[in-house]
Amino acid sequence: MKTYTDYFFDEPAFDLHDGGYVPLEVSDAPAKPLNVPPLLKPDKETATDVYYTVTAEAGETQLLPGPKTKTWGYNASLLGQTIVYRRGQHVHVTLKNALPEVTTFHWHGADVSGPYVDGGCHAPVYPGESKQIDFTLNQPATTLWLHAHPCPETAEQVWHGLAAMVIVKDDHEESLPLPRNYGVDDIPVILQDRRFHENNQWDYRADYDPDGVAGPTVMINGTVNPYFDVTTQKVRLRFLNGANRREWRLHFSDDLPFTQIGGDGSLLPEPVSLTHLMMTCAERDEVIVDFGQYHEGDEVTLFTDDVPILKFRIHAFKPDHSQLPDKLFTVNAPAVDPALPIRHVVMQGMDESVAIDGKKFEMQRIDATQPIGKAQYWDVTNSNEAPGMVHPFHVHGTQFLVLSRNGHAPYPNEHGYKDTIGVNPGETVRLLVRFDLPGVYMYHCHILEHEDGGMMAQIETFDPNKPKQEYKLMDMDTLMKALAKERGVKPSELWMGGMQSYEKMGMKM
Repeated sequence: MKTYTDYFFDEPAFDLHDGGYVPLEVSDAPAKPLNVPPLLKPDKETATDVYYTVTAEAGETQLLPGPKTKTWGYNASLLGQTIVYRRGQHVHVTLKNALPEVTTFHWHGADVSGPYVDGGCHAPVYPGESKQIDFTLNQPATTLWLHAHPCPETAEQVWHGLAAMVIVKDDHEESLPLPRNYGVDDIPVILQDRRFHENNQWDYRADYDPDGVAGPTVMINGTVNPYFDVTTQKVRLRFLNGANRREWRLHFSDDLPFTQIGGDGSLLPEPVSLTHLMMTCAERDEVIVDFGQYHEGDEVTLFTDDVPILKFRIHAFKPDHSQLPDKLFTVNAPAVDPALPIRHVVMQGMDESVAIDGKKFEMQRIDATQPIGKAQYWDVTNSNEAPGMVHPFHVHGTQFLVLSRNGHAPYPNEHGYKDTIGVNPGETVRLLVRFDLPGVYMYHCHILEHEDGGMMAQIETFDPNKPKQEYKLMDMDTLMKALAKERGVKPSELWMGGMQSYEKMGMKM
């Protein structure tokens, strides 16, 4: 198997070249064991159905020595307990908001109906309120995530800590010789960064940058300076780029090769051997690391660029001679409907000028339509001139296939299903997109400050054989009045980072 040794993306566009780039610094906090979020226990479970309660709540978390940091999380003070869904099982979720302000619960990467179950900005849950949703996931085993999505407040709420991992299981994945003992050899790795201000607190407004908020301190699963005790030869790492802006360029000490087995929405068709892996915002990559060449007492370090971020402390382990199969997953690409034209989507601008197709997002405007069950080409262009920046493009409510980059083959680790794709400056990426459920869905840049600043649009999917559905779409006035009331200020005094982008461009959401 060939081992790839570069990051694939255009080097001049890496975020470290941005004028506002925040370099990472190694914290002087003491090393701590990597926090592995517990699995969320179902309220009840039958052969066909499972019931969960997911509560968004405020708390305090000991991140650094000294005062605790005020944080938000799902069933936790920070981030969240990991939620497990099984393909084909009917899921019932009670969404509870114990926060001081309105939020939403977005199931990023889940093939669920929109807009209410999907949990974008049209599915508000107000403080003290509970809502019930239910759905059946008919998608392959993979790693998804849950995060807040109340436009234009998504970035700040995720920065507060509202991000949790979601694992989808199925029979096929369980038939393969893969590590899957959660917390032992199957580990979530949620990559984020923060800046700590006075008394170890976060201050989103002080850190605000319309091109994406970043901080100098790495936080993985809510742990600063983490280490993980390796007790098995092979470890499966489920990487999630949960940062607002930062790209992660991952590699191990000794340039230790690792094997990528999965992406956003499925296993890869074939395992891919790498020494370097770049992740843009919101992407997930599952890799297997084989520590067989190391011995008890050794230490292996995971870096991003040249900054150490996670240490693996090697303990005694039994030899593992298992072999990955050459084929992991079969992609059944749908045929494109020739009656559907190619959809052209252009991501434009930087800072406050960001837009899609020359327009900023409006909550009650539908920008595109597509019939369900029919596949269509989407040509997604990043119109930034080089060196520009990489824009990660995300579509709600579906998993797409990446067909080409500027007419050439996708990167070697992009051949499975995906929902987020980094697009280089001046590049057009062709996607094969099919929706299976009717609804209203957003598509946007997943640099969170860009989506809040208007680099987002909406598509309505419909069943051509049924009457058109009507959806109650959230409007900006209702949201602003609610937030102002919850914060005890006048609507005119309300500060939201994304609104500055609209004001500077003389636009309304």
